[in-house]
Amino acid sequence: MSTTTQDPKSIEKVLDLIKDIHIAMMTTVDEQKNLVSRPMAVIHTDADGSLWFFTKKSSPKVDQIEDNDSRVNIAFADTDNSTYVSVSGTATEVDDRAKINEYWTAEAKPWFPAGKEDPELTLLKVNTEMAEYWDSNSSRIVRLFQMVSGAITGTPPDMGENEKVYN
Repeated sequence: MSTTTQDPKSIEKVLDLIKDIHIAMMTTVDEQKNLVSRPMAVIHTDADGSLWFFTKKSSPKVDQIEDNDSRVNIAFADTDNSTYVSVSGTATEVDDRAKINEYWTAEAKPWFPAGKEDPELTLLKVNTEMAEYWDSNSSRIVRLFQMVSGAITGTPPDMGENEKVYN
């Protein structure tokens, strides 16, 4: 595993890994200090690694973010390709109608039937502070062979690239 600090190429790698994973699990901390996760659709990513989501202003996650130092984790998984990404950072509610108009897509309509003018509609922006990823460049057959071989020989399989990226 390697660690990279403020390397734009590493942030690009993280963004490339998550670009086709449209649903992620967002974890916040509730009032009792429980970790609470829910699926969220990423609607936009910035070049600096910031992630954007639509949500409702009255959603418990908005209160949880405001009440608990805005710390969140966003977990991405593409099991078909053995790609996993964990993003840690801070989240803020951004009630910006211009950005809502810019990021609005037809895919958001089922969640917000009143459309982009819905007064409950707001944005969550997650500023990435650290991301870690695991990415296997091998096919499923190769990964399976490595796992079986590892079980027989007692040698951990090489499951691909793992890196921590600090922003």
